[in-house]
Amino acid sequence: MSEEGPVDDDVLVDTRPSPEVTEPTSPWVPPPPPPRGLGGRLGGSGGWAIPALIGALIGGLLSGGLVALIDRPSRVEYRQTFGANTSQLVKPKDIQGILAKVEPAVVAVRTRGFSQDSFFQVVPERGAGTGMIISPDGDVLTNAHVVENATDIKVTVDRDSNAHDAVVVGSDPTADVALIHIQGVSNLPTVKFGRSANLRVGDALVAIGNALNLPGGPTVTSGIVSALDRTLDAEGERLEHMIQTDAAVNPGNSGGPLVNADGEVVGINTAIASPTSAQNIGFAISIDTARPIAEDLKKGGGKVRAATFLGVTTVTLTDDVKQRFGIKTSKGALVYAVSPGTPADNAGLRPGDVITSLGGDAVTSSDDLGAAVRKHKPGDKVDVKLERNGSEQTVSVTLGSRGPQTPG
Repeated sequence: MSEEGPVDDDVLVDTRPSPEVTEPTSPWVPPPPPPRGLGGRLGGSGGWAIPALIGALIGGLLSGGLVALIDRPSRVEYRQTFGANTSQLVKPKDIQGILAKVEPAVVAVRTRGFSQDSFFQVVPERGAGTGMIISPDGDVLTNAHVVENATDIKVTVDRDSNAHDAVVVGSDPTADVALIHIQGVSNLPTVKFGRSANLRVGDALVAIGNALNLPGGPTVTSGIVSALDRTLDAEGERLEHMIQTDAAVNPGNSGGPLVNADGEVVGINTAIASPTSAQNIGFAISIDTARPIAEDLKKGGGKVRAATFLGVTTVTLTDDVKQRFGIKTSKGALVYAVSPGTPADNAGLRPGDVITSLGGDAVTSSDDLGAAVRKHKPGDKVDVKLERNGSEQTVSVTLGSRGPQTPG
């Protein structure tokens, strides 16, 4: 949840474990934490971004990943060639044409709920974010952190209308995708989806959202695709295949559309680099990732997807890492830390292990490990192949769950 108005708010990192094996002949010294990229998170040192929501903190452990903190444009939380379906935006009328197609289906999402303060007291919270209408009868796609812990959701369909009640259809906190439904409406305008797979670095983009929960309608900004296929690791989540853009994204933009020059939604605005360490670096969940999740949530009848996790923090085994720590394995995910009490810890995984396979899927990087874990459900028993002190071993791990099974 979050508070109205711009508020400092972080997203944290993911972490994840086998029967006892022989002790190392010499103690293994964990590598220093991987570089955190863009510097400090808001209000602290070291980190990545601010949620595009006013306020929500996403916690928990995610499967496999490099330690890195992300701040979100919160709920008020949030190549110079051009793709086949995009064109360079050079005139104001280009953006106005895009808005005519998309803006009617962009909604403001405002929430009320409860959270615990630093003294473990239950306190009321209010939050604000953005969503996009994807069905005429009121289905709205947004970020999971926008509606996290919400007990009351109001959606404003246009700048002049009254707010409508909405309910959570389903939520996937791991992917930060949620589907909500506006009650008692029909014949609503909807967004048109594009393909994020068609994007190329340098393509023009427009971001639309409820920035800072300002009255009078959504805020519109423009930019380009700065990078593709980014991975953000946080203690609470791991987001993959992210679109990086320099279109200004602020608290309140979370859940809003990132649109190509044809007026098609290609991403969900989700996170920004901390302004204390970087400027104009925002991230959006690719629509190719979000759409199948939204479809599953629609079919799931209100379930919250449980987040499957292992319980280790890993770094991809590069030539530099191998040389620094004398590792002979050619490829894999080097375990940097094991969280106490997690499936990894219970199975005996330890820092210095190099994971090369999970559940039969080859692991050549931290991204591979995360993807392999997410193929399974909580409670699944999988074989993890690893190398420890030069010897190959296989251990059995029962994967755990990070999330609740039903909303609220």
